[in-house]
Amino acid sequence: MKLSNSLKALITSLVFLVALMAGPARANEQLIALSKDSSQWVMPTGNYANHRYSELDQINTETVKDLRPVWTFSTGVLRGHEGGPLVIGDVMYFNTPFPNNVFALDLNNEGQVIWEYKPTQDPTVIPVMCCDTVNRGVSYADDKIFQYQADTTLVALDAKTGKEVWKVVNGDPAAGATGTSAPMVVKDKVIVGISGGEFGVRGHITAYYIADGSLAWRGYSMGPDSDTLIEPGVTTDMGKPVGAASGIDTWEGDQWKIGGGTTWGWYSYDPDLNLMYYGSGNPSTWNPTQRPGDNRWSMTIWARDVDTGAVKWVYQMTPHDEWDYDGINEMILADIKVQGEDRQALVHFDRNGFGYTLDRVTGELLVAEKFDPAVNWATHIDMETGRPQVVDQYSTQYNGADVNSQNICPAALGSKDQQPASFSPKSGMFYVPTNHVCMDYEPFEVSYTAGQPYIGATLSMFPAGRVTGDGTNNLGNFIAWDAGEGKIKWSKSEQFSVWSGALATAGDVVFYGTLEGYLKAVDAATGDELYRFKTPSGIIGNVNTYMHDGKQYIAVLSGLGGWAGIGFAAGLEGDTEGLGAVGAYRSIGSFSRLGGVLTVFAL
Repeated sequence: MKLSNSLKALITSLVFLVALMAGPARANEQLIALSKDSSQWVMPTGNYANHRYSELDQINTETVKDLRPVWTFSTGVLRGHEGGPLVIGDVMYFNTPFPNNVFALDLNNEGQVIWEYKPTQDPTVIPVMCCDTVNRGVSYADDKIFQYQADTTLVALDAKTGKEVWKVVNGDPAAGATGTSAPMVVKDKVIVGISGGEFGVRGHITAYYIADGSLAWRGYSMGPDSDTLIEPGVTTDMGKPVGAASGIDTWEGDQWKIGGGTTWGWYSYDPDLNLMYYGSGNPSTWNPTQRPGDNRWSMTIWARDVDTGAVKWVYQMTPHDEWDYDGINEMILADIKVQGEDRQALVHFDRNGFGYTLDRVTGELLVAEKFDPAVNWATHIDMETGRPQVVDQYSTQYNGADVNSQNICPAALGSKDQQPASFSPKSGMFYVPTNHVCMDYEPFEVSYTAGQPYIGATLSMFPAGRVTGDGTNNLGNFIAWDAGEGKIKWSKSEQFSVWSGALATAGDVVFYGTLEGYLKAVDAATGDELYRFKTPSGIIGNVNTYMHDGKQYIAVLSGLGGWAGIGFAAGLEGDTEGLGAVGAYRSIGSFSRLGGVLTVFAL
């Protein structure tokens, strides 16, 4: 039975009212209820499972050709717009790159500004922001909008007025710590990570109470068990109990104190298991010869109890990282068949080029396969130990410092960076925006000084076709992935890396943006392009959808930047600048320029 628009609106209002009455202690129940209302988009990732999927089907394979932009809004800010809008009732909320202005727009009046929040931040934070001044969006719960700012200030705003309710500082920019990620609200807590691995910041994940911003718990990526919240003998790794001092014993001396493993990606949550999942990033420095050992727990998938922060299981994907393959990409939770068996799965497309499928209850490794055929730094993942089998030719540790290791695939920005994939429960497929880029990598000795870059490597990047010799020159692909088998179902070549987040819908259409600025729609089953529209600037934001007054809309922020666009965002010229990205992406300037625009589409 199809519901009338008025009845849908009444149901939505009742759900919204019940959620508001539930109180902050039940924020996840509020968000679960609201996220099931496909007319809204209440979390940056769509739902706690990070599906980035919508049940809306007014825009489908037959009608998408009639999609048109219906209104736009200039953010007034340049640099990379890496987030996406929320839609709560009749209001749209989103933020900008530094200085992280927040907007509330009236959907009844084509984006008229209800309020704008303009934080005061010291611009000295900009030089310690790796890979552009991006921010990945705001979050909502308990009639509050939560923003995590560049200077690590977490602020709660009144959703109706934009007034500050409380704010708290999560790190020290003077030591290189910054904030770029979207917060996640669970129960009575709002959870944030930290950026700054390139400055020797020790990574952590922190939960604050949404009522007043007071600290609930903090778990570090490395350090003593009291810091990591790993419980020896209880926490497991590859099904085996983790021993004492695991966050220290693979580091030399006190290196763990400046060990990296930052947590600037996306977070997911399973309400039934009461576990949150996320990844930690690269160890510091990028010169592997300066930090012998596995450098645990950098490059790790974590499963933590959201009430206490206690760690149930860990899995380190890239022990002793030699390539900057941060493990921060999103964890997608999906109940799927894995090699014919029903599983409560966690699916992760890592920077290192392997697509991982794990049992999210136990941490058991089920599938680990390359999702870009160009990947060459390792032959495979040993399914017994979970360790990658590294090829000496592409090992910067084996080749040594001051040696330029050539033709390593993928490049440091990975076969996929933070740009989130989507999962369609309807098709059972994962839709993944990818990079098809390789690199030369030369480590060198570097010393640590608080607040100064702690990198220790020179990189240059180029299309993977230069290594594979297949005659191609593309820097990206958009793929459909079978996570149960670890296989690419189809792949669509793109001139540049696909740096936007994907959106899958019940209309059998998948949306994504390109660095040239195109919003594209493809057939979920085949990858055939069904629609494109060029927005004013390159798209590195995440495509979202919502329903308003009986009409489905698509919304996306355009604004060239991020690591791939850092040359244009920051005015860099040298091929090895931007941590190696500038040379590979120099030709973007022939297709796009800086900008900051929200574009809203409808049939």
